[in-house]
Amino acid sequence: MINLDNYIIQGEPDQKERGFIWHTAIGLQQTDGLKTSDYLITTANRNINGDITLEEAKELIDNYYEAKPDKHDDKTRTEEADKVSARITQLLAEKTFSFSPAEYISIHRDLFEGIYRFAGKVRDYNISKKEWALNGETVYYARAGSVRDTLEYDFKQEKEFSYKGLSMLQTSEHIAKFTSGLWQIHAFGEGNTRTTAVFTIKYLRSIGFDVTNDIFAENAWYFRNALVRANYNNLKQGIHATQEYLNRFFANLLLGEKNELRNRELRVTIKTDVPLNVPLNVPLKMNKTQHQVVNILKENPNVTAKQIAEVIGVSDRTVKRAIEALKAAKIIERSGSKKIGSWVIKE
Repeated sequence: MINLDNYIIQGEPDQKERGFIWHTAIGLQQTDGLKTSDYLITTANRNINGDITLEEAKELIDNYYEAKPDKHDDKTRTEEADKVSARITQLLAEKTFSFSPAEYISIHRDLFEGIYRFAGKVRDYNISKKEWALNGETVYYARAGSVRDTLEYDFKQEKEFSYKGLSMLQTSEHIAKFTSGLWQIHAFGEGNTRTTAVFTIKYLRSIGFDVTNDIFAENAWYFRNALVRANYNNLKQGIHATQEYLNRFFANLLLGEKNELRNRELRVTIKTDVPLNVPLNVPLKMNKTQHQVVNILKENPNVTAKQIAEVIGVSDRTVKRAIEALKAAKIIERSGSKKIGSWVIKE
């Protein structure tokens, strides 16, 4: 006979673990540039202190936005950040896991149901995304028609992989590689990084790692940028995909190392086609950025370099380089002072 007393119904995690998972859940919103509300922080503290359960905290957040729709902020997506934080906390509190594509997809559904219409659905369209670390360039993601097959393949390879005989460093680097590959498939239209992070944390716990530090919470933006750099190549620009930064992150997470995780080190420099010292009156074959700058200046001669950078998704420095090249080639010129003047398109 099976002794059913051996099975214990899971209860609330202790205070320390509640603090950790809330901190992680809130920190992970940074991967998509989202910020939680003060109400979410207050509710989280009530749960951490034991005043309410996780389920009650989640219900309070849901009710808050149902009762006060005016609290929703389309610009910062605060409602999304609050709800997803509460859901991540609930998922990380559960001591359950299945290493499979189905589990990965179900995590996405649990996190984003009611927020995205495609929650829990593998994308059936191709995507690109401008990345800060790439100065507005994009990583090449898996083709829509191959997402499911690629997911199945990667999971099969990892499931059959043996960690026996590997050092802890080799183990850490292999897990980083698997995580990088899973992220690059980009199975979902939105929420891909947060889903991958939650899945990775639960996977690590299932194979014996006590992932109870603040590395994910405090370095969520670095985690995303490291994934980007691990999957971006531009040989013409001399940029090669590198797992170096992701290895640093996982070494801190799993091995207790103290590597400095600086986002500015991850950002690549995309060179323009024309150097700043191009001679005057030399015909200029404009690159993509220069074309975009000219088109924007036609529409708004008073626009600033910073505003142009925000529109086309590149750095201020890239826009300034493009402007200098256009000025040198006599395509544009400045009329009036730097502060209150405007741009004139010459030809």
